[in-house]
Amino acid sequence: MDGFPLGSNCVMNSPIIEIDSLVRRYGRTEAVHGLSLTVKPGRCYGFFGRNGAGKTTTIKCLLNLLRPTSGLVRVFGLDPVRHEVEIKSRLSYVPDAVAFYPWMRVADVLDYLASFRSHWNHDAETELLKRFQLDPAQKTGALSKGQRTQLALIGAICPEPELLVLDEPTSGLDPLVRREFIQTVIGAYQSAGSTPRTVFVSTHLISEFEGLIDEFTVIDRGRAVLTLEADRAREQYQKIRVRFAQPPPAMDLSKALGVHQDGREMEVLVNGHSEEILATLRARQPEEIRTESLSLEEIFLASCRQGERYENALA
Repeated sequence: MDGFPLGSNCVMNSPIIEIDSLVRRYGRTEAVHGLSLTVKPGRCYGFFGRNGAGKTTTIKCLLNLLRPTSGLVRVFGLDPVRHEVEIKSRLSYVPDAVAFYPWMRVADVLDYLASFRSHWNHDAETELLKRFQLDPAQKTGALSKGQRTQLALIGAICPEPELLVLDEPTSGLDPLVRREFIQTVIGAYQSAGSTPRTVFVSTHLISEFEGLIDEFTVIDRGRAVLTLEADRAREQYQKIRVRFAQPPPAMDLSKALGVHQDGREMEVLVNGHSEEILATLRARQPEEIRTESLSLEEIFLASCRQGERYENALA
């Protein structure tokens, strides 16, 4: 998968995706409300949200499958409505529901997809068919849901596009194949080539993308509730575990995101203010105090349920 040039060069400092104040309504229902985000070249950008949060609607607006009610959407600096062909020639998209003509063989599907592309990595096709154990002669009507997803992913990777847009791309795969695909295939795709390659992935399987995500946006009820670089998020969101000799007295932890106490032990979730909160806890002379960063999945849950109790947020 290495060494093949991309079909188009992107300007290094120009955003690959720009969304500014996006609104999309279905009748009186507002699926996306005032969403803004920017994806830089070469990043693996996570787009996290619960079912119905507005993720798929946003992606469809990027691809001109839906027209925004208002707001600005740009891909490679271009308007998806006016420059649809140019944009789609430079990206690959795997939707959350995959379907093929049932009478076509696996090899026929890939040949058909390749016919629309100016570049196709046939070595990568052969390698991925073997890795996923897909029979090129098998008809797609006989494939399982997971196998259809694998075929769609192969078809998305082989053109080696500048941008890979994935909407719940691995939900139909078994855990072993899923982890290998994320860590090996997507990682290899992004690191290969001389021009930055960008991944925009909408997923609820956040923990499995943990090592790849550079930056992310959490969307809830159509609104962005958190946008951070992954490393900055891990520094900012922390979990403090404390054990006291006796059940601790009341103390002011109002700046904590959440507190859960079980007898002599306490867990405190913080979003900033960690030094101030640690000082308050140490003043009560605990037997043990430990601090650890939250995972991206825990940060996602906490940001969506910030007003709830800590044990509910991380349940």
